[in-house]
Order: sequence, then structure tokens, then C-alpha cells
Amino acid sequence: MKTRKCYNGIINHCYQRPKEKSVLFYSVSDYLVFFTIFCVVASKHQVIVLKLVQMPDHIHHATIEQRKGELSKFVSEYSAQYARAFNTLCGRKGPLFEHPFQSVPKYGDKKARTILLYLDNNPVERRLVQRAEEYRWNYLAYGNSDHPFSEIIVLRKASMPLRRALDRVKAQHRAGQPMTYPLLQNLFKSLPSDAERNQLIDFIVTTYSVIDHKSAIRFFDSYKEELIAAHANTGSEYDLNEVFIGKSDLCYSQMSRILHQRGIIQDIHEVISMPPSQKQDLFQLLRAETFAPAEQIAAFLHMPLSREIGRAHV
Repeated sequence: MKTRKCYNGIINHCYQRPKEKSVLFYSVSDYLVFFTIFCVVASKHQVIVLKLVQMPDHIHHATIEQRKGELSKFVSEYSAQYARAFNTLCGRKGPLFEHPFQSVPKYGDKKARTILLYLDNNPVERRLVQRAEEYRWNYLAYGNSDHPFSEIIVLRKASMPLRRALDRVKAQHRAGQPMTYPLLQNLFKSLPSDAERNQLIDFIVTTYSVIDHKSAIRFFDSYKEELIAAHANTGSEYDLNEVFIGKSDLCYSQMSRILHQRGIIQDIHEVISMPPSQKQDLFQLLRAETFAPAEQIAAFLHMPLSREIGRAHV
């Protein structure tokens, strides 16, 4: 096995994808459960996080280990914790991520700036947003605000369920525990509006976040300059083999919407535990209703793509 190169004080670009290139994040709860696990474990291993990008079917982060061997321990621990939570929710078994994860050290400011821009713009490249700061799950906008996707919380105007939810999040964080699927479900269910739902999401992110935005911004002098650079340059990655499927990741939300509107599912995670015959039926439905390539439909359904299925409706 090739020796992993990690050096104290050097940014490492880390990349993970699920086994069989399947979808990893379907819902807001998926993103938040992973994010809070990631942040709690990063604090435990004293890993400095400059960037984290959660894409529907893969993960990037730019991190610095301060003690030799901690990066691998960090990735192994958060991967195992999220896999357990995700598997329990979805009725799934076995490893969730490919092993080993990929990582490349980036020496010097020029390479550091290039990889930070690459991570900022991953959702732009996958056509999820037009500008990097519009994507919630690359956390770029949180470098300039603690509530970039919602109105500021004014407690005297907040509903009682929101105030209770804020207290519950703070207690969970103080205890060093990540958010869980059951807890998030209960908190979101209690809120009276989408506006307060977005306020709670922003609050969870800013409460748990260990992302060192100031250190990342220093490579560009200011947040404004980082945005200017991101809008002008997508960055690049020549040392790591990132695999893309299809031209856009928007198809995943489109497929979720179709299945919800048709009443086929109540919770999108139900597709993962469906029997193979039902997945094949859904595959044919989604192939007829979307422009998504066969590989992305199979990734969405967590199913192997046989040659016969892949050729259908071509």
C-alpha cells in the first residue's frame, strides 16, 4: 500500500466517496448529522479544518494534522460514526465509504490557494449553484456571517419551539455529542415555519463548526477577495483522482421530488432498503422521467448497475 504523506503544518486535501459511488447525503439531516460528527471528532483529534465540502455523493476537506497519524484516525473515526448512524436510519449494513480515503499534501501558498478555490467551487462545477457562496454545505458563506441563509434570531420574537430547540442544541454541543437523526427529526417537526427551520440549521452549523475560516481567508487577504477569486477561478486538482458521474448533481433532488410527489415514499431514505425488484422498477421510472444518466440513477437508489439495466431506454 502506498504510504500516506502527511506533514505537520501542511494542508492536506482529503477526498472520500461512498462504496459503489452511491449517494451519501439525501436530506438536511444527513448533512447536519455528518457535519456535527465531523466537528466533534476534529476537536478530539486536534485537526485544523480550513474547508469542508459535502457534496451529494462525495466529501472534500482541507485539513492540517498537528500530531503525526491523527489525520487517519480522525477520518476513520468520523467515517465509522456516520456510517453507523446512516445505516441504522436506512436499514443498511456494512461499510459506507471506500477505503482508504485519498489525501494529497499541498506545499506553499500557491497550491494552498488553488485547492481552497477548488473546494469552494465544487458545487459550482456540479451545477448545484451559480456562485460558490450560495451553497450551504461548503460552509463558505459562514466565513462572513453566522446566519447566511436565515434571518438573525431575535429570542423575544422566536417561537417557543425554536427557543427550546436552541437550548437542546446548546446542551448537546456542551456534552460533546453530535446531533442525531431522531433529535433533528423532533426539533424540525416542532417548528412552525420554514423561516425558523433555516434559523435552526444556521444555528447548528455555527454552534458546532470548527472550520478555521480566518486561516483560510488569510490566503486571500479578505473574505471579499476570496469570493472574487472563486468567481474568477475554479481552482484545480492534478494530484488526486476525483471521479464525476454525469454533468450535474441537480438530478438527485429532482429524483427525490418525483418519488415524493408520486407518493412512492414518505422518507427518501426508504429507497436504500427496498428489495432489488422494486429498485429496478424505480430505476425505469426515473430513467423515463429524468435526463439523469443510468449511473446516477443507480447511485441514487444504492443499486448495482447491470449492463442490461444500463442499456434500458438508451
